[in-house]
Amino acid sequence: MIRRRALLLGIPAVGAAAAAAVLGGVEAGALPGKTRLDETLGLTGTDGVIPDVQAGPIASGSFVSRHRDGTRTGWALVRPPNAPERLPVVVALHGRGGDHRTFVDDLGGPQFLAQAVARGVPPFAVASVDGGETYWHPHDGTDTGAMVLDELLPLLGKHGVDTGTLGFYGWSMGGYGALRLAGLLGPKKVRGVAVASPALWVNASGVSPAGFSSAAEYDRYSVFHRQADLTGIPVRVDIGRDDPFYVATREYVAAFSRSAHVVSSFPAGAHTDGFWRRQLPAELAFLGRALSS
Repeated sequence: MIRRRALLLGIPAVGAAAAAAVLGGVEAGALPGKTRLDETLGLTGTDGVIPDVQAGPIASGSFVSRHRDGTRTGWALVRPPNAPERLPVVVALHGRGGDHRTFVDDLGGPQFLAQAVARGVPPFAVASVDGGETYWHPHDGTDTGAMVLDELLPLLGKHGVDTGTLGFYGWSMGGYGALRLAGLLGPKKVRGVAVASPALWVNASGVSPAGFSSAAEYDRYSVFHRQADLTGIPVRVDIGRDDPFYVATREYVAAFSRSAHVVSSFPAGAHTDGFWRRQLPAELAFLGRALSS
């Protein structure tokens, strides 16, 4: 095995002993390059493919958000084909660098939702919204979490969905945000939350400065040690083993009480659109069941 990997990396066979030490460190995550190596060797799994199906209707628009210092904020509302008017709704929170179009265009959310309902998942709508890069909590004079709760949800109610039957979905930064907002609202409002590759840190060391200016800010808004806030809410967490947030996310999941309704998976995968698309069918099915229960 070492000889084969050494050749793949361009390392002479005579240096196999040294290569073994380097590769061992990379594969253990102690040295940089583990994800790149695993991708080269085909160890991060297959990318999810957007289904070739007819999507349902998509409404979209924008509003000026007072919680984002007057920023014009885009949104989209995706429905499955031929669905009834009054649907429960899942709010999809994007990762850092994304916007409300990421769920629609990059992840293929409308097609995956149509496929899920065609396969028997109870129908629901999905709303996405621009959230900038401030991690869906109060930060640097803005509060995108409050924007979702105080501005987006009332707007969605005017578009015929049932915001009293609510779920959350998110990936990366949005995965953290989905866990946080679901915990804030609690089980009387939220029926389920599903996240992929949530951006979690065990402590303030190494957190993203885009979302956390200080250790005190991290401590105030961290979801670690707040798993009890999700009591009564079905939770699903998926993260790939090559994801930079893998270790922290496993620790987060392990800290739920045994009585909590938590589903988790830790397959081969990295922090990529391809992984998030691969997980999306199972996550949408989970949310559909939770919303209809």
